[in-house]
Amino acid sequence: MVVSALAVDHTGSRVLSGSYDYTVRMYDFQGMNSKLQSFRQLEPFEGHQVRSLSWSPTSDRFLCVTGSAQAKIYDRDGLTLGEFVKGDMYIRDLKNTKGHISGLTGGEWNPKAKETILTSSEDGSIRLWDVSDFKSQKQVIKPKLVRPMRIPVTSCAWDHEGKRIVAGIGDGSIQLWTIKTGWGSRPDIHVEKTHTEDITGVKFSTDGQILLSRSMDSTLKIWDLRRMKTPLKVFEDLPNHYAETNAAFSPDEQLIFTGTSIEKDGDNGGLLCFFDRKRLELVSRVGISPNYSVIRCLWHPRINQVFATVGDKKEGGTHILYDPSISQRGALVCVGRAPRKKSVDDFEVQPVIHNPHALPLFRDQPSRKRQREKILKDPLKSHKPEAPVNGPGFGGRVGTTKGSLLTQYLLKEGGLIKDTWMDEDPREAILKYADAAEKDPKFIAPAYSQTQPKPVFAESDSDNEEK
Repeated sequence: MVVSALAVDHTGSRVLSGSYDYTVRMYDFQGMNSKLQSFRQLEPFEGHQVRSLSWSPTSDRFLCVTGSAQAKIYDRDGLTLGEFVKGDMYIRDLKNTKGHISGLTGGEWNPKAKETILTSSEDGSIRLWDVSDFKSQKQVIKPKLVRPMRIPVTSCAWDHEGKRIVAGIGDGSIQLWTIKTGWGSRPDIHVEKTHTEDITGVKFSTDGQILLSRSMDSTLKIWDLRRMKTPLKVFEDLPNHYAETNAAFSPDEQLIFTGTSIEKDGDNGGLLCFFDRKRLELVSRVGISPNYSVIRCLWHPRINQVFATVGDKKEGGTHILYDPSISQRGALVCVGRAPRKKSVDDFEVQPVIHNPHALPLFRDQPSRKRQREKILKDPLKSHKPEAPVNGPGFGGRVGTTKGSLLTQYLLKEGGLIKDTWMDEDPREAILKYADAAEKDPKFIAPAYSQTQPKPVFAESDSDNEEK
């Protein structure tokens, strides 16, 4: 994922990088080899991107700003020291809340005062905090707006002396405050409509005369703080698609540089563009990555190395540019240090892990639905009762041949035997044998012939009915 935050301590030995994958990775040049693996990985706030990282003046602690409303303080080894309080979102006036109520956009440790930090937020406020008190802020600054509404503060920064604060506001304005006794939210400098889109980075020069502003409108603007009405120079065609893209100075402040994002139809990859501060012109373009955008950049004065973070939706990383003849320590310490070769003593027995729930005892029984359906279709296995007889049949079953013998079947099919009894009246069928039984009694009739009364059959009274 995109590496959106970067911080190198003042000695140049320890590096922090934060990403959109919600993690902060800690690197130590002294303990790394050429594989450049981090020694610790933190997740400050679950589900929130890391927006900004900043070391304290003494490099014993660092500030971590994420997309949540609460900034965190860690010690040099990555142990949590505290988390600033979240404000009450139902209080309308932001000055009455004890903390930010929406996601943070940026933050920076005061370069001189080791107990003071600065944060900016989407809730439209900038706050100063005392690191010794995590329960409430020292000061709430509300930017000057044309209408009373909540417009996010997209970026913020201290000057080199820690006496002034500059912020980029979501309405495109740049506002600057000087810290003095009795100061309030009214800015000392307020320049409207400096950029057409969000300002992603602001930076003071060491002498406090020049201000840089980087924006998502693909521009980098150079401002003279003594004449802020119009910029000294506007550098265009610097694509920027990330809210954390910044601009920075070289150690001697003769050069200004910033990273560019990859465009869909563009041929250039992620670049670092260097500009001359005095002549205000492009000096060089350095290709950092052909496939990834360059977001954060930093030129460390002590080790004389340039850091640039890159990334896209899938992966990211940090590139370090150095000159073996000019740069000191930093990456030079670990680049030449090859990974330790494997020894016979490094043999480790891989333990066999038994998962108890994978045993047959705990396994869910397989579904027997299909098996049951198959058995139900089998008349023998399902003990299906025989269907009742309906219609003509033989032996309790309705035969398709209308008889059980082949001879009968052939005679019937040939028309020699006719089944007429189905069409006859039962009474007529019985009475037609009455005369034959009377003339030639064979079985029961002779035994009762002397005593049996004469049967009388009802005869049709059709004549009477007609009358």
